[in-house]
Amino acid sequence: MGMLCRHRQDKLMGADEPCCSHTAGQHRGSGKRRGIRGGMKGIKCGGVLSAPYGNFSSPNFPGRYPYETECTWLIVVAEGSSVLLSFSHFELEYHAACAYDYLQVYNGAARDQGNLLGTFCGHSPPPPFSSAWHVMAVVFRSDRHVAKRGFAAAYRKDACGGQLTGLSGEITSPRYPESYPNNAECRWSIGGGSGGGPLTLVFTDFQVEGGQGCGFDYVALFDGPTTAAPRLGRYCGSTRPPRTVSSAPHLLILFKSDFNIGGRGFKAHFYWGECQEVFTAVKGNLSSPRYPNFYPNNLKCQWSIQLPPGYRIKVFFLDMELEGRSSLTGGCDYDHLAAFDGGTENGSLLGRWCGRESLAPITSRSNQLLLVLHTDRNTAKRGFSITYVGVVPMNISCTRTDFHIQIPVQSLAQLERNRIYLGTPSCAAQVVGRNFRIHTRFDTCGTESQKRNNTSVIVSTLYINFSAGDQEDIHQYEVQCEPKRKEASVTLIAGPDPSRLSQAENLVDAQQREGGVTDAREIKSQDTSDIVFISICILAGLLMVIAVVGLMLL
Repeated sequence: MGMLCRHRQDKLMGADEPCCSHTAGQHRGSGKRRGIRGGMKGIKCGGVLSAPYGNFSSPNFPGRYPYETECTWLIVVAEGSSVLLSFSHFELEYHAACAYDYLQVYNGAARDQGNLLGTFCGHSPPPPFSSAWHVMAVVFRSDRHVAKRGFAAAYRKDACGGQLTGLSGEITSPRYPESYPNNAECRWSIGGGSGGGPLTLVFTDFQVEGGQGCGFDYVALFDGPTTAAPRLGRYCGSTRPPRTVSSAPHLLILFKSDFNIGGRGFKAHFYWGECQEVFTAVKGNLSSPRYPNFYPNNLKCQWSIQLPPGYRIKVFFLDMELEGRSSLTGGCDYDHLAAFDGGTENGSLLGRWCGRESLAPITSRSNQLLLVLHTDRNTAKRGFSITYVGVVPMNISCTRTDFHIQIPVQSLAQLERNRIYLGTPSCAAQVVGRNFRIHTRFDTCGTESQKRNNTSVIVSTLYINFSAGDQEDIHQYEVQCEPKRKEASVTLIAGPDPSRLSQAENLVDAQQREGGVTDAREIKSQDTSDIVFISICILAGLLMVIAVVGLMLL
C-alpha cells in the first residue's frame, strides 16, 4: 500500500496533521547521537486499512527495518464496530523509555496523548488491543542507529466484545438501540491497562429476552478475565442489573443470544477507581486522572461528595485546563467538567466548564454534590485539581452585647460538645434540644473590638475540632458582629489546607440568605440593653407630658 500523506483539518484528525509521513528530520524524543541524517528515499509504508480484517508489518519485514523511518497505519472499520489488534512478532531496538525506535498505538485517529494506548519497544510484544470506536492508529518510528527485524500485526473488525483497557468506557450490545441479532456471543474483557483497583460497572439501559433461569438470552458477569473466574451475576429481562464492583482489576462481560426473540439490548459504563470515587470526609482533594499529565480521552468520570444532613459543600478550583470551547457554538461541546447539586446528573446544574479558566468557588444547596468529567476522542489537556470543604450548618446572630451561635447536633453527631467552642475551650457549646448552642457576651470568650472599613466590629473565633488520633483537623470560623446594625457574619479561616486556599471565603451568604439551615424561631434574642434603652425613652416621654400639663395648669 502506498504512503498516506493527505492532510485533514477537522476534529477527527487534528489540525493540519499528516496521517502518514516519511521523514528525515531529527528524532523528536531523545537527543541521542545527534548528527546529519540522510533520509531513506523511496521507503513506502503506512496507509489506510479499511477491509474488515488484514495484516501489516514494518518495512522489509522479516528483514531489518530501515533507519530514520516513520510510518502511520490508520485502521478504519464499519461504524458501530471496534478494531481488534494483535501482534505475532515484535523486535525493536530497546530503550527503557522507548526513546529510540518505538511503536505507538492510538485509540482513534488523532495523535494526542489522550488517545495513546501505549508506546512499545524491545522484544516484548504489545498486548492485544480493542479500540473504543471504529478507528485505530498505529505509528512506527526508527532513528538512525540499530535496526531490528520489526513487527508483524493483524487486525479485524469485531462487532461486539474486545479487550478494554481505558480508565472508563461504554459498552453496548450489537446494533443497540436496535434489536440485537440472534445467535450472538460477545465477550468484553476489561483490565490489563493503566487502571488499578476494582472496576465498577453500571447499566443505564437493559432489555434482553427473559425466561426462568435466564436460559435463553442473557448477560453474565465474571470477577476476572475469563469465565473460569467467580460469576458475579446472570441477568435477562427488562430489569437493570445492579451496580457491580469487581474484587480485582479485571472483569469479563459475556452476552449471548439464542436463535429467536431478541430485544433492545443494553448499554453500560465501566469505571476504574481513579475515575469514580465517593468522598464522605468533611474536606478533601480530587483531580482528573493522571493530573498534572494529560488525561485520557473517551472518559466519563464521576466524583460524588456526600456529607451529613445539613452540610453544604464549597468547591475551590485550584487549577483547570481542559479542551477549549467549540468555535462553532461557543459552548463546552468537547471535553468539559460539570457540577450537579445532589447525587445524580438529574440534579440542578451548578456549572459546566472547559478550556483554561480561573473559576470562583461554588457552593451546593444540599449535602451532596456530583462532579462529572466528559472527554471525547481527541485533544487531551492537563486536567484539573480541586479541593472541597464541608460548610458546617450554623445560624449566627448578635445583639448589641451578645453572640448567639446555633449548630444542629446531627451535623456534628460524632463530636462531643467540648470540641465546639468560641475563643477558648472554657466557652464550649451546650446541648439544648437538637442543637449545639453558644450564647456569650462580647466581653468574654476571647472576643475583641476592631475597626474595619471605619466601622466598629466585635470579632471572635469559633473552633470545631474534628481531630482523630494523631491527625489534627481543626476548622476555624471567624465570627463577626456589627453591634450598631446587629448584623452577624461567619467566615471560614482554616479548614482546607491553607497552602491550597489563598484566601478565606465568606460562608454566610448561602446559609442565611437562602433560608438558613436551622429554625430561626428557636433563637430568642435577649438583648437587655435594648430593653433598658426603650424603657428610658418611654419614661422620658411620660415626664415630658407631665411637665407640659403642669405648665398649662400654672
